[in-house]
Amino acid sequence: MRRAYFKNNWIAALVVAPQLIIIFVFFYWPASQAIYWSLTLEQPWGGGNTWVGLENFRTVLSDPVYWSSIRVSIIFALASTALAMGMAMILALFADRQLTGYRLYRVGMIWPYAIAAPAVGLAFRFVFNPNAGLFSFINTIAPETWNPTLNGTQALIMVIIAGAWKLVSYNFIFFLAALQSIPRSLTEAAAMDGAGVLRRMRDVQLPLLAPTFFFILVINITDSFTDSFGIVDTLTGGGPARATDLMVYKIYSDGFRGFDYSGAATQSVILMGLVIALTFIQFRYVERRVHYT
Repeated sequence: MRRAYFKNNWIAALVVAPQLIIIFVFFYWPASQAIYWSLTLEQPWGGGNTWVGLENFRTVLSDPVYWSSIRVSIIFALASTALAMGMAMILALFADRQLTGYRLYRVGMIWPYAIAAPAVGLAFRFVFNPNAGLFSFINTIAPETWNPTLNGTQALIMVIIAGAWKLVSYNFIFFLAALQSIPRSLTEAAAMDGAGVLRRMRDVQLPLLAPTFFFILVINITDSFTDSFGIVDTLTGGGPARATDLMVYKIYSDGFRGFDYSGAATQSVILMGLVIALTFIQFRYVERRVHYT
């Protein structure tokens, strides 16, 4: 493969400039401002700031409510990722078998990813409403069996299911593409040797999907920590009793409702560091088990 060279450096600069400007404006500049605000005490209604160093970090990390938010966020990230990847893998395996109507099935599975997170939260708010539909019937038989407005565990389960449902379509696209890239000759040879459908999935297809599994794992974990605000805001509002108060939602509630700009900036820096650390761990240790063919 021949590499492209530019005779004039200004041409290369013009090609790269738009992307660099976008990255700077929407990532590096806000990130630098958040770091600066985390080291200062911002006034709620303006009027300047005061340098306090690491005092904001000490205050945030000594707050048991914040540690509870971290715990809830980790549970949500792991559970929603596992559920979304598992469901997407099963659906992709069925779609790859080219059963009757499989083309319509593929298109239908992609659509949910186009739905905005707040819309997903509103939809699941009606689905899991304890006073309507299936759950109303269950509560009629056994009163107060399902009431996520009062039961924190049930509310967290509801948020996990909604978050996983949002990611299933995204994962489905990559899993299906990876399955279709596997040479048919391999699965046909396994079938001729007497391997059944499940045996072919376990011994032939799944091992070859390891790179795709790793990629989707990194994306899903990152998305679970950073893109769950809309679902939580419309579905539970962080309640009941902060049972679904994820880190990203706590940043919003402390900053825009509590006007604690410095505390919210500090939490955003911690969240950014946590996501970077988790990504590093995945690339450092999980990728070792991935075999690229």
